[in-house]
Amino acid sequence: MSGARAEICKVQPSAPHRIAIVTDAWLPQMNGVVRTLTTTCDHLREQGHDVLVVSPDEFASVPCPTYPEIRLALAVPGAVANRLRAFSPEAIHIATEGPLGMTARRYCAKHDIRFTTAYHTQFPDYLAKRTHLPAAWFWRYIHWFHRPAKRVLVATESISEELRAHGLTQLHRWSRGVDLACFTPDAPPPPEFADLPRPIQLYVGRVAVEKNVEAFLDADYPGSKVVVGDGPSLASLRAKYPHAHFLGRRSGRDLAGCYAGADVFVFPSRTDTFGLVMIEALACGTPVAAYPVAGPRDIVTSAVGALGEELARAIGAALFCDRAACARYGASFSWAAATGQFLSGLAAFEADQLPAA
Repeated sequence: MSGARAEICKVQPSAPHRIAIVTDAWLPQMNGVVRTLTTTCDHLREQGHDVLVVSPDEFASVPCPTYPEIRLALAVPGAVANRLRAFSPEAIHIATEGPLGMTARRYCAKHDIRFTTAYHTQFPDYLAKRTHLPAAWFWRYIHWFHRPAKRVLVATESISEELRAHGLTQLHRWSRGVDLACFTPDAPPPPEFADLPRPIQLYVGRVAVEKNVEAFLDADYPGSKVVVGDGPSLASLRAKYPHAHFLGRRSGRDLAGCYAGADVFVFPSRTDTFGLVMIEALACGTPVAAYPVAGPRDIVTSAVGALGEELARAIGAALFCDRAACARYGASFSWAAATGQFLSGLAAFEADQLPAA
């Protein structure tokens, strides 16, 4: 099992590191990648590290084709290099494969500067679904992008196996955690749940084609289906599934209440590398039903959920899980331990190695 457990990698506060993180995914976007990066940055700073985030909000940007909610940064030549040089980092982590990540990668590779990357999303599968082109075409880009990295940080063993199969072997585990001050079994459920027929089956996440939300809404199981989140497919799914309940985006304690008030959390995605929402649901005491694919296969055990190619049967089986066991298991995923894994994976160098451009 790949969760970040209670074994915390301690960092000496007397020797803070200067860490630069370059990412194309950042606020105001809200998804698992952004939540992982913002939480990791918070923990790094609490430990005394100085963190620079180079993100799209600092530059002019354009909407991503087929995904306008995501903005693609238009950084002028040298802008990213100048930001890195002015900060003088001891380590550079390139979090995403978008325009900013590619600019930072080019700079580091050109000047033989060590850097790390992360594989957060099944980028080839996402693009294949949106473009109807073969995923193999996009795997070539993934291999090219990550090949010069000192280490590629990955969340689970299943994803590690897939990357190894595509020729990337310099892998380092970086799991995820749960904010246990927020996500607890006693979080009050939303008022919308009060009169819903049970069992309440919940989905939380982006409402987009690659998340396979329709498979959840099509699953033939009695009770109520609730979708929390927004995205480009929201309007069409509202129209197609009038009996489902779409609550929009929720966060913090309101989101925790949605998890805690549901009878089962359904994760229909086949393309996620981890699935942060699954461990949040578990921490709130709610069992998980999902397909037996990377992400769920690495997280969900028979004690806290059910996996199956027939989603309705997995939902029914998950309902028999003990909610107290789910909460204990969810609480074992620690952001402090995950941040320690992140730190141990960085490839440090001397700051004076950075040229001006």
